[in-house]
Amino acid sequence: MADPVVARPVAPPPRPLPVLILADVSGSMAEGGKIDVLNRSIATMIRSFAAEDTLRGEIVVGVVTFGGVQASLHQPLAPATEVVWQDMRPYGRTPLGQAFDLVDRLLADESVVPRRAFTPSLVLVSDGLPTDEWREPLERLLASPRGGKAARLAVGVGQDMDEDAFDVLRAFIHNPAIPPFRADEAHQLSRYFSWVTLSVTTRARSARPNDVSMSMDELDDLLG
Repeated sequence: MADPVVARPVAPPPRPLPVLILADVSGSMAEGGKIDVLNRSIATMIRSFAAEDTLRGEIVVGVVTFGGVQASLHQPLAPATEVVWQDMRPYGRTPLGQAFDLVDRLLADESVVPRRAFTPSLVLVSDGLPTDEWREPLERLLASPRGGKAARLAVGVGQDMDEDAFDVLRAFIHNPAIPPFRADEAHQLSRYFSWVTLSVTTRARSARPNDVSMSMDELDDLLG
């Protein structure tokens, strides 16, 4: 008589760890090579995420662009291993409020971000003031279950960023322990995205991927 077949427990699939980039693609991002560095930095970040081997969390990446008169989903949320990056093109104005609204809708849609997903990371990149109403959309995002708990990071690009523009980034982060990063020169964006990459991969490898409490000082120490 043959030995009975013993069913082995099937490991659950890794939980998604969403990363959404809010990317300014207004016309001014064409100046000083800013959009070119941003495209390269995001592409490098996605490759780094795809190389992560963890059973706990699968990093999924999406990119919301805001330029012209609207915000658009440039890269739908997908596992980093499946993303084929397409460069962004700059044009028009800076409708950041629309980007906040679009991100809020994406986070609330369980077909996009399932209930079992880990706390998302939201990364805002901009080089100037919004050209639409952004305060109420941001309030809605911060009041939402996922938007309010998200790890939020932001970088201001270019020497033309004044304090009013940085105040918008501070309002988005809404955490005095994590100030906006200043990339006065476009090439500094690559270092900023190294921070972002380290922040997300550290969470994905940790025993507590929902812990978003790491400060920028801690990230800087880890980067050396």
